[in-house]
Amino acid sequence: MIKLKVCMLGAFAVGKTSLVQKYVNSIFSDKYQTTLGVKIDKKSLHINGKAVEFILWDLAGEDEFMKVRSSYLRGSAGIILTADGTRAETLDIAVQLKHKVDTEVADIPFVLVINKLDLKQNWCIDKSQLDELRQSGWEIIETSAKSSDNVEYAFTQLGSQLLSAV
Repeated sequence: MIKLKVCMLGAFAVGKTSLVQKYVNSIFSDKYQTTLGVKIDKKSLHINGKAVEFILWDLAGEDEFMKVRSSYLRGSAGIILTADGTRAETLDIAVQLKHKVDTEVADIPFVLVINKLDLKQNWCIDKSQLDELRQSGWEIIETSAKSSDNVEYAFTQLGSQLLSAV
């Protein structure tokens, strides 16, 4: 079995924990609980016929990207950057976090998820900014931890990238 450390990165309250809980345990809670430090979960799956175990590091939300502890990022095979579609500033934080990872760890596989697709009518992220990121090679997936939309797909897409890198 291939074991891969994946870090969940993003601003405060973008839904990182909700995405992990939906993916690992198929549950969603409307009750918000702040992650302190890091919470680690595991999920075994098969991607392209290979047995994989994700070791998911759900890091505390960061509104000042310099606070992310480099020690938490060490050994990461990939990252899931998370932004909240209803809060435009969270996309900027995700971009800053990606640059921090590139500088301090390596240019590792990643996907950017724009979460809270169930609230799409309230989204305020600039579409042109997303188009620019896509043109520079970013894979962007719209998700909803609440409705399950594209949650499994986001993790599987990252898994496919990771397997092609090993």
